[in-house]
Amino acid sequence: MDDRAWVVQREPLGGEYFRLRLRPARPFAAEPGQFVMVKTADGIDPLLRRPFSIHRMLAGSSGEFEVLFRAVGAGTRLLARTHVGDRLDVLAPLGRGFRLGGARPLLVGGGVGVAPLLFLAEAFLAQEVRPRLLLGGRRDRDILCHDDFGCLAVPCALATEDGSLGEPGLVTRLLERELSAHAEDAAVYACGPTPMLAAVARLCRRRSVPCQVSLEAHMACGVGACLGCVVAGTRTAYLRVCKEGPVLDAEEVLWPEPERTLGA
Repeated sequence: MDDRAWVVQREPLGGEYFRLRLRPARPFAAEPGQFVMVKTADGIDPLLRRPFSIHRMLAGSSGEFEVLFRAVGAGTRLLARTHVGDRLDVLAPLGRGFRLGGARPLLVGGGVGVAPLLFLAEAFLAQEVRPRLLLGGRRDRDILCHDDFGCLAVPCALATEDGSLGEPGLVTRLLERELSAHAEDAAVYACGPTPMLAAVARLCRRRSVPCQVSLEAHMACGVGACLGCVVAGTRTAYLRVCKEGPVLDAEEVLWPEPERTLGA
């Protein structure tokens, strides 16, 4: 659906992070893990839309939804300067979402990778299944939205690389501890930068734990036509993140080898 959506709320989250609530002219249904393509300004600069995970779908007939993003490039910086009442071109919903399952869902997010996990947590709660969130970032300002999960009574464990919030270290350390204690009934749902997802996939493979990942990629079209967002696959040569994903089984992705330190 190609729509003109109204900006109904703009929420700075500190630093370069923002959350927008949008109201489409025509409400649509979506699954956790699907995404939208947003034109960040009128005219041809920037020319291409930007992809954003659906952060949350609001209940009610208005069909409002939220996106969470970091203002790091020309398009997202323009989006961060929008005002309530502005209208944005939105293509939605796109891609394949998460498949819900597992008695003990573990949601693993890195930085702004937490974006689709709030929508996912609410979907689990609607099925009377309480997930657990493991969230990591470089520093405290990169840990986003954990208060929203707390309001849903979703247990959260936090880690930062500099130790400024939660435990010092990587979020994969939290995951390794969880899997050591509860691998038999766990299912992992992860979103974040590729090195984090690759490490999560390796941990889950060693423990034979099912794992779904939401991949991040640069996209031009969002509908599988331009082949600009392909990643290497294990069963097929390439996978289009926008079409076969963005959510994929971790075993479908040919992950890069872990970096080795000198002398290792």
